[in-house]
Amino acid sequence: MNLHFIKRIKIAFLFIFCMAFVNGLEAQQGKPKTTGAQSKLWLTYSGGKGPGKGRHVVLIAAEQEYRSEQSMPMLAKVLSKHHGFDCTVLFSVNEKGEVDPTMPAPFKDKTKRHNIPGLDHLAKADCVIWLSRFMHLPQDQMQHFYDYFDSGKPLIALRTANHGFWGGLQYKKDGENVSLRKLLGGTFMGHHGGWHREATRGVVVSDNKKHPILAGVEDVWGTSDVYRCHNDKNPFPEDCTSLVLGQPLINLEKDAPPNAKKEPLPIAWTKTWTGNKGLGSKVFHFTMGSAVDFENEGVRRMTVNAVYWGLGLEKDIKPDSSVAIIGDYQPLKAGFNYQKLGVKPHKVDYYR
Repeated sequence: MNLHFIKRIKIAFLFIFCMAFVNGLEAQQGKPKTTGAQSKLWLTYSGGKGPGKGRHVVLIAAEQEYRSEQSMPMLAKVLSKHHGFDCTVLFSVNEKGEVDPTMPAPFKDKTKRHNIPGLDHLAKADCVIWLSRFMHLPQDQMQHFYDYFDSGKPLIALRTANHGFWGGLQYKKDGENVSLRKLLGGTFMGHHGGWHREATRGVVVSDNKKHPILAGVEDVWGTSDVYRCHNDKNPFPEDCTSLVLGQPLINLEKDAPPNAKKEPLPIAWTKTWTGNKGLGSKVFHFTMGSAVDFENEGVRRMTVNAVYWGLGLEKDIKPDSSVAIIGDYQPLKAGFNYQKLGVKPHKVDYYR
């Protein structure tokens, strides 16, 4: 064996040792890492240290208006690095496998279907954070949602999830179709606040201010307008607990005064859904949730706290736990004027 060959072997072993050391250091620091075996059609982050260690959260970004393709990866990083959860982010993709918020929903061609690869992860999820809008999915993909609704596991539904599917659900209980209104405790009935004109200030319901989801929440604000989800015919359900009301403001500025002509309406509440297996699922519905809304610490903290609450980890909720954004987060504004807003299809890795 010549000296040159021995030298090359030593260099190779030194390289392997250095890489192992770096990977070990990253793990100790809780840096989110993607697994090598993951599909290129979704993102996976391994949890660091924290109460969520060993728990798996699946986040679904499948809408066209509120830039969830930016917010869900950001939230996954927060949950994995600061709280220890393993996270998988799923996206609605086009025929090229690109994350494509510009795809119409619903399609004019009623034979076309959207595509969210990786929904089989729901079977292994401990908690789901869900944001979709008018998805028209093939039956096998919808079945993954239906199975999860029966699983007894927690569901966090954000913003447009309450009109997340086109044509309603084919999910049945006791032989009858279950509406999103019944599942979540409310559904979109119109824009109470001015659509893309009036921001929302959250007002904590005083009787429920000690609820675990509100721990450490001091300010809730976002540019998403207040949804109307209830009326006289469909009042706020008795099986729901209202946590936050949304007061429309007169414009999109954070310090804008309230629109005195519009009363605050429920924008965040909890309930329990019992599916076909008789298992109770904790549900948190929050009708805010645009990517810009998630710049607000209160919006992030409520969502993170809801994961703990849903999983029965209330004792681990700390009002001063970190929900700091990791890395560069510059969310695009909500809306459908894609060219003006800079919204276009990207490969999944773009959002890593």
